[in-house]
Amino acid sequence: MTIQTKWSIDPTHSDISFKIRHLMIAHVKGSFKNFDANIITTGKDFTTAVVDLWIDVSSLETGDEKRDEHLKSFDFLDLEHHKQITFVSSTMGKMDLEDESELWGELTIRGITKNVKLDVHFGGIVQDPWGNEKVGFNVTGKINRTDWEIMWNSTLEAGGLLVGEEISITCEIELTNVTAKETKMVTSFENKKIAF
Repeated sequence: MTIQTKWSIDPTHSDISFKIRHLMIAHVKGSFKNFDANIITTGKDFTTAVVDLWIDVSSLETGDEKRDEHLKSFDFLDLEHHKQITFVSSTMGKMDLEDESELWGELTIRGITKNVKLDVHFGGIVQDPWGNEKVGFNVTGKINRTDWEIMWNSTLEAGGLLVGEEISITCEIELTNVTAKETKMVTSFENKKIAF
């Protein structure tokens, strides 16, 4: 019998960030501070992973309060009407010899859903000092914001646009094996019952 394994994101060791070109010469970087996911695999085979991720749009930070407010406005992410960004996986490819793979899924921003491809690097599986099983991934990708009807821009006097269209996404994700953790807790409880 194949066991399904549930994994949870360790928020203190994970990060979802992005960058976009500014003034055609540099990049603005930002990140989302609140996010979570339901992740299920068959055993520990991540090619079978089913990922349901959600991001709290209100947690966006770029280091500038006024810019953050603008990015959360109707011009960009429209927080008033769309509280979350979501990603639901469809296919996870097999890892190659360099632990690289592709993750396909549906990304929803502003209520618009598009199929996207993300590149995944597998960092490995280890046990932390407290006996929890951990796995790490680096996930990257590029999307065009106009595909989600985020069209706002401003023309520069010297030519060109204030904000680029391509957004680079980088996610550092550390997962905890929740199934193993729950099994340990049950086993510990049963042992205590036997001791009585």
